[in-house]
Amino acid sequence: MERKYTYLFFPLLLLLWACTESGGEQRTILQQSAYSYGDSADTLGLSKATFAGGCFWCTEAYFERLKGVDRVESGYTGGSEERPTYEQVSSGKTSHAESVQIWYRPNVITYRELLEVFFATHDPTTLNRQGPDVGKQYRSAIYYHDEEQRRQARNYMRALEDAGTFRNRIVTELKPASKFWIAEDYHQDYYRNNPDDPYVISITHPKVLKFEDAFRSKLKPSYTRQ
Repeated sequence: MERKYTYLFFPLLLLLWACTESGGEQRTILQQSAYSYGDSADTLGLSKATFAGGCFWCTEAYFERLKGVDRVESGYTGGSEERPTYEQVSSGKTSHAESVQIWYRPNVITYRELLEVFFATHDPTTLNRQGPDVGKQYRSAIYYHDEEQRRQARNYMRALEDAGTFRNRIVTELKPASKFWIAEDYHQDYYRNNPDDPYVISITHPKVLKFEDAFRSKLKPSYTRQ
């Protein structure tokens, strides 16, 4: 991984909004979709990866732009509470983290490439924080689905540490995947569906533009800017 991909996105100072305070979050919490869909027919033949790297609006937007990624779901995982809601998770009342579940084609994009994107699009050295979003629900974490994912993630983190890629120590959790709870409907494709949201304008949009510039060769054609 080239050093130019690290620290792409520094925390912005003097923000008026955070993920938990955005105007779009004042609406009534929808609960009908806060439960796991489970594996369905349209995911047969795909591999699955699960990451937590801060507010899931940003994380979802990055990964859904990648060639070989068929589906990205925003949700909650890593905790023990049943049927968590956004109101509970975002306020730190659960042990879950805001996360994304990625369904991808390993013959098009590898798990290692997903790891590269994951570590380039958030700061894995800040404990329980990403920019303006603070709390264990915004922790950096990799939830592996098999031994091979665990091995690759562990080795990738070691390589980053050995290369001195980051100034501080990586604090990303590496844990086995547990039940993934799909977030409420309005969180899915939030970046695309809410371009006027203050958090999207101030935080997500600048990050996504930088991501698209840095990973242009890996983007789906529909996301490639001329």
